[in-house]
Amino acid sequence: GMIHPNMATMLAVLTCDADVETEVWRGIIRRAADNSFNSITVDGDTSTNDCVIGLVSAAAGAPRITAADSPSGRKLEAAVTALLQGLAKSIAWDGEGATCLLEVEVVGADTEKDARIIARSVAGSSLAKSAIFGHDPNWGRLAAAAGYSGIIFNQEDLGVRLGSMQLMEKGQPLPFDKKAANLYLKETCGKHGTVNVVVTVGNGPAKGMAWGCDLSYE
Repeated sequence: GMIHPNMATMLAVLTCDADVETEVWRGIIRRAADNSFNSITVDGDTSTNDCVIGLVSAAAGAPRITAADSPSGRKLEAAVTALLQGLAKSIAWDGEGATCLLEVEVVGADTEKDARIIARSVAGSSLAKSAIFGHDPNWGRLAAAAGYSGIIFNQEDLGVRLGSMQLMEKGQPLPFDKKAANLYLKETCGKHGTVNVVVTVGNGPAKGMAWGCDLSYE
């Protein structure tokens, strides 16, 4: 419980033998945390003492990384982000009573921050989470959670996809095979898999992701 990190009982320690300038490393860790631990939610309650610690030793003897946008800097940040995302998703997957991982991707936003906020709003919606547990492809709950995220976008641009099925497009619901959507949720949750939701909010260049879980009787 109490899983809605804002990096303030969760402790994550990352050690690395690369040689990285302090400010560059600090930026890599902050961005990686935003795109991983700060993008998960289970119950919406923020613990008071979440912490990610990143340590570098330069023991590898490789050339020093002095810029985050250098080839080595980008490669290191991608690796750190992938590692932290894997750890973060395992936390959401292991939420109390969870039967599946909920992965929400938001595309078409103006900024990555906006996309992450919308995605986390959808992943944290109690109504959306309970619908997924009930194997109900309720596009309205997903759309509503995007709408109350606090990020402004045009309703006419809103789209919702569940797995491979488009439920809503350009602000309007679409006809879809409800039995197939129900079966997708039932089978995915039955094997403790990942339910994929994609929300489109416009034609912007940014996208972002968040992870949560369903809301069961437990």
